Amino acid sequence: KLRFDALVSVSQLAAMGLVELAGNIKNLWHAYHLLRRALRERKPNLVVLIDFPDFNLRLARCAKRLGIPVLYYVSPQIWAWRKGRVRQIARWVDRMAVVFPFEAAFYQTHGVNVAFVGHPLLDTVRVTETRDSVLARLGLDARKPVIAMLPGSRRREVEYHLPVMAEAAARLRRERDIQFICVRASTVDNRALQSGCRHAGIDIPIVDRDRYNALNAADLVWTASGTATLETALLLKPMVIIYRLSWLTYWLARLLVRVEHIGMVNLIAGERVVPELVQSKLKPAGIVEESRRILDGPEIRCRIVAKLSKLREQLGSPGADGRVADLALTMMT
Repeated sequence: KLRFDALVSVSQLAAMGLVELAGNIKNLWHAYHLLRRALRERKPNLVVLIDFPDFNLRLARCAKRLGIPVLYYVSPQIWAWRKGRVRQIARWVDRMAVVFPFEAAFYQTHGVNVAFVGHPLLDTVRVTETRDSVLARLGLDARKPVIAMLPGSRRREVEYHLPVMAEAAARLRRERDIQFICVRASTVDNRALQSGCRHAGIDIPIVDRDRYNALNAADLVWTASGTATLETALLLKPMVIIYRLSWLTYWLARLLVRVEHIGMVNLIAGERVVPELVQSKLKPAGIVEESRRILDGPEIRCRIVAKLSKLREQLGSPGADGRVADLALTMMT
């Protein structure tokens, strides 16, 4: 068996925005110094960094100064904002392993040693149960349409998103015979979802496990922007992407970020494949309107599914983690 020492818990470092991140500075600072000391004392053969750029790029600089090679897996989204960081990456990172094809092209033009390894979700998003079986287990009617709600993976995301989703669910339920499920992320307290769903005044089962089977059973998905949008896309499910931040974080992001879309599905496609409702546009009425358009428009659904199928092909083939492991072994020999 391989030995693994967790020096810092990732849950202590999670934050969802610029302002929210500021409230976590103490934990981040402590973790950085702890890991920097571990690099000096243990002198590993290789440092593998995953995402989390403002933190990890500092560790990369520290490792580089100690003569330790650096492999970076899952690129910072520098193509969206603060593109100048590519100079730091070229200086401190020996090999960049990216999960989107357009990232490889971006880094190549800036002289960074890069490899496109495919997306790891291709190995994890799997359906193992039929729609009828899933809905029967949840006490739902397979003859009626189902909407899956994914309010987010962080507490603050759930606080911002779930009340709007619940109100939209209540409104849509008043006009048609439709069912809802709420899919819980492992990082979210079940009680928070139960409380939020109760406000809708309708029965919304909470799914704690087999999230991909549950998503596959849905006719439409309401999802917070993030990894869940790609999970939903790989299942070829039409979706409405939502997101809300604190207003200060939002306006800071508006000043810094230079992209037309927030959902990764739309960013990869380079067009608005699925609707996005962000900040002031995120209202129950907006979710209901977009849902009606998709549920009642078979041609719209077909167009979305076709675009998602094309996107899935762009993400490469399964085996991303294995290809990263091969890169790591090569760098250590």
